[in-house]
Amino acid sequence: MDYFSWNVSPVLLELGPLQLRWYGILFVGSFFLGLMISKWIFQREGRNPEILDTLLIYALIGTVIGARLMHCLAYQPQYYLSHPLEILMVWKGGLASHGGLLGVIIAFWLFCKRYKESFFWLISRMTIPGLVIAAAVRFGNFFNSEILGKETDLPWAIIFERVDMLPRHPVQLYEAFSYLAIFGLFIILYKKLSSGLITRLFPGLLLSTMFTVRFLLEYTKTKQADYSWDIPLSTGQMLSLPFIIIGIVWVVWAIKGHQVNKA
Repeated sequence: MDYFSWNVSPVLLELGPLQLRWYGILFVGSFFLGLMISKWIFQREGRNPEILDTLLIYALIGTVIGARLMHCLAYQPQYYLSHPLEILMVWKGGLASHGGLLGVIIAFWLFCKRYKESFFWLISRMTIPGLVIAAAVRFGNFFNSEILGKETDLPWAIIFERVDMLPRHPVQLYEAFSYLAIFGLFIILYKKLSSGLITRLFPGLLLSTMFTVRFLLEYTKTKQADYSWDIPLSTGQMLSLPFIIIGIVWVVWAIKGHQVNKA
């Protein structure tokens, strides 16, 4: 069977020692697309969109710091604890979505504390652009030929020529398109539900859907951590489980609370 071969360079443009990489374009570009979506939300709900430029900075810093620390300390702790200065070398790659989410939540909390905004109102609305950013990161991983899927003979398998000549699950695309599908669901719900229910529901709904996708797709990924558990779960799955449990409990709480308020 002939499989699609992927051999696109991760570097779009080189200017001497400087490189413009597809991953960076997608990562930064998704934040600006998220900014546009956020402005639409703020204007729709009569909020001041002028604070969003500052919020973007908080979000970028929180995401990068959280994602980098989680990757270094959860996936390759032995290496990075032995080479701590390399933790700062973000350009070498290595960001973990679990840490990115935690980092951006802390950043939003600091932002709300400083600018006197409602924390739960903000994080519930930022779930929507957050899904676009998560999808863009996985598209970036695809351009980098990283976070590879396991070998498969499925007709849509892809050969990542920069790595080897094995047909693999395009797990980066599975994950990216799953997040875009959840994004579509959130847009539909955002237009249909009341403001109060959105505030209560969306954070938990994001955690339960996004990390369930992540948990299930781990079965098609190659090993990422430099160690293994004594149980049949990967590091990514172990990190996802708390988010899934919190998300499900949160959704149940949100729906029950809404029903009580309506009664």
